[in-house]
Amino acid sequence: MTTTTTTLTLHEGFLSRRSLYDWLFAALVLAGGLFAFSRYGAAMDVYEKGILTCAIPLAVLLGWFWRPLRTLMLVVAGFSILAIISYDGDLKRAETVFWLKYFLSSQSAILWMCLLIFMSTVFYWLGALIRNQGDVMEGLGSKIAWVAIGMALIGTMVRWYESHQIGPDIGHIPVSNLYEVFVMFCWMTTGFYLYYEAQYKTRALGAFVMLVVSAAVGFLLWYTLVREAQEIQPLVPALKSWWMKIHVPANFIGYGTFALSAMVAFAYLIKQSVTETRWFKLAPLWLLGIVLCFEPVVFRQKPGAMVAEGMSSYWAVYFGIASLIVGSILFGRKRLAERLPSLEVLDDVMYKAIAVGFAFFTIATVLGALWAAEAWGGYWSWDPKETWALIVWLNYAAWLHMRLMKGLRGTVAAWWALAGLAVTTFAFIGVNMFLSGLHSYGTL
Repeated sequence: MTTTTTTLTLHEGFLSRRSLYDWLFAALVLAGGLFAFSRYGAAMDVYEKGILTCAIPLAVLLGWFWRPLRTLMLVVAGFSILAIISYDGDLKRAETVFWLKYFLSSQSAILWMCLLIFMSTVFYWLGALIRNQGDVMEGLGSKIAWVAIGMALIGTMVRWYESHQIGPDIGHIPVSNLYEVFVMFCWMTTGFYLYYEAQYKTRALGAFVMLVVSAAVGFLLWYTLVREAQEIQPLVPALKSWWMKIHVPANFIGYGTFALSAMVAFAYLIKQSVTETRWFKLAPLWLLGIVLCFEPVVFRQKPGAMVAEGMSSYWAVYFGIASLIVGSILFGRKRLAERLPSLEVLDDVMYKAIAVGFAFFTIATVLGALWAAEAWGGYWSWDPKETWALIVWLNYAAWLHMRLMKGLRGTVAAWWALAGLAVTTFAFIGVNMFLSGLHSYGTL
């Protein structure tokens, strides 16, 4: 008689797999939330209390889901608290306290973010093009990108505090104008990229993804120098709503992941054209050159302005760097193709980034309609911003439909995702530049 033995493997539950460090992190987040309620609860309305209540378990789950976020949250919280304590209710101390003046005031921290993003991009490109030290350079690029995210979040938190110190009627979450949302775009896009970098165990995409983040930083610096956009301004009446606190972040998760997918698509097309010598087959590269040159053309300073000469020099440097990038890709595309992961991996990252972005962009669109009903009395008014948001949504809805229903893959999918960046960019800033409407928060 033969006896068969069956072994059953019992999987541990989600909570039972948590380590001591996980529970300590959860306790710290809970303690921070309770402190916020006790200290600032009287100044919150019911919606703000609800958002904070939901934010506590969400922060814990995010920290458990991806461990680097725990360190990031704790570092940002620690330095933000240090900055608040150092201010001691007096914003003038930003000029006398060393670490406020040079590191932790909102503007200092955001300028550090800009510098670090540029540095990260440079190291990623050095890693992509240098054979012997590629891994080391890309590793440095990745670490610097993490520090850039930290400085961006510290700057955002401190700016929130600074706005309330200027005046109770001025204080608001810093997601209300183009300057503030560009900061959010930079750290969100970088953060999503670093997640995919960890998941797919490749840093080769950093050279491409950080290009679009660096371009955003270029605009941010221009916007700061020309428009003094870093100055904290009171909210217009339509923005004095709790809807802003959830609509705008959800929207920019979409914008960030769509931009990420486009740069992955660009990498896909470059890898495909590694052996190509015919100039018209290198269309993605020429397209990048056109896009990089677009910024100086659009944002050049008008003749006669006081800083025209300075801005001309700024965009001249920008144009030179853009030309260097295009030339490096043209002559180094064989090396780049060797560093890049397989076409299958690139296709998968592209798809997942678009899927995540589409989910959040859909949520943001619904929230925006509810906000519009409260602010303007109607869910939809065919405002230029609303119309172009719908175009963006339809574009990626069609992309996902073709992917899931028709098996869209490869070159066509990559070109479509790359073209989507143009549509998304116009909805992001083009509408504010060339069209007028109800969305006045980001006028250029």
